[in-house]
Amino acid sequence: MLKNKTIAVVVPAFNEAKQIGEVIESMPDFVDRIVIVNDCSTDNTANVVQEYIEKDKTQITDLNHKAKVIQNRYNYAEVVVENMEKEEKSYFIPSEIESSKNSRIVLINHLKNGSVGSAMATGYKWCLDNNIDCTGLMGGDGQMDPEELESICIPVVEGEVDYVKGNRLKHRSASLVIPKVRFFGNSILSLLTKIASGYWQISDTQTGFTAISLEALRGIKLYTIYKSYGCPNDILVKLNIANFTIKEVPIKPIYHVGEESKMKIFKVIPRVSWLLFKLFWVRLYKKYLFRDFHPLFLLYHLSFALLIINIPYTIAVLNDIFLGDKISTNSLIAFMFLSIAGFQSLFFAMWMDMMDNQRLQK
Repeated sequence: MLKNKTIAVVVPAFNEAKQIGEVIESMPDFVDRIVIVNDCSTDNTANVVQEYIEKDKTQITDLNHKAKVIQNRYNYAEVVVENMEKEEKSYFIPSEIESSKNSRIVLINHLKNGSVGSAMATGYKWCLDNNIDCTGLMGGDGQMDPEELESICIPVVEGEVDYVKGNRLKHRSASLVIPKVRFFGNSILSLLTKIASGYWQISDTQTGFTAISLEALRGIKLYTIYKSYGCPNDILVKLNIANFTIKEVPIKPIYHVGEESKMKIFKVIPRVSWLLFKLFWVRLYKKYLFRDFHPLFLLYHLSFALLIINIPYTIAVLNDIFLGDKISTNSLIAFMFLSIAGFQSLFFAMWMDMMDNQRLQK
């Protein structure tokens, strides 16, 4: 426990037999449960974890399990939520749980591969069902320093924020340690995630070293988390729509520890970029139209409409310039008006978006 709050760490693992033992051994003592989600690995990952469960002699703390809701005239809504949480289990990847009363390690074996987002959702669901106050997330590849876990969890444990992300880019060695291709890809996706999520001050969106509060786990639909490498971005959008607060904590970038990256960066960037484009519209409609209307909803739509209408005029003006023809006065006036009005509306909408979401970032 950490300051009398229960702590669990979810560790998604796919073919991490070489690294998972070191992750388990280096986990801090304040962690009450290490929830390893084996995503149908084809190597010896499950057996390695099972061996650690059998020889684990850690003195474990009883968890604060939720009491069954007994219906009365005032708590029908709570009964509905309890039934909903039970029904939701069918939406997750089928799995089997292996644990021991004498071990803090919990092994959840997916019966079919679901990718990192599905493993994350399964682990989060276990923590939600077991009323864990603060749930951390670490990779099974050894790229995260467990000694930094406390600094990640403290803002959540103390009730300062609902979600904490590690930030590798704030470390002075970032540009030297992080592989250039990954640094470039992270920068692009972080910029797009700022726009899509509404958390304009975040700068390292792709790290998987995070902590989330129990209230935040209750506030998002875990089974809808994006299944592949866009899951950290998807979670940020979900948290923003629900008005949860976040914070970034500096961490060290760790590479070259024996891991084998499964991410193909040039395949991931287009896929996640398209995901972020769709998530931007989801956030815009859910947060600023259906839940609480805001003028920025209209300004974003006006800006895009004006800029789309401006496309043929832009082409006409550029065509005249490159061909050396006299520029049509009507095309030029339309181009200038639509460009100025469109970009002015866009920038004003973005500014309003920044101001509205500033309160959610600490």
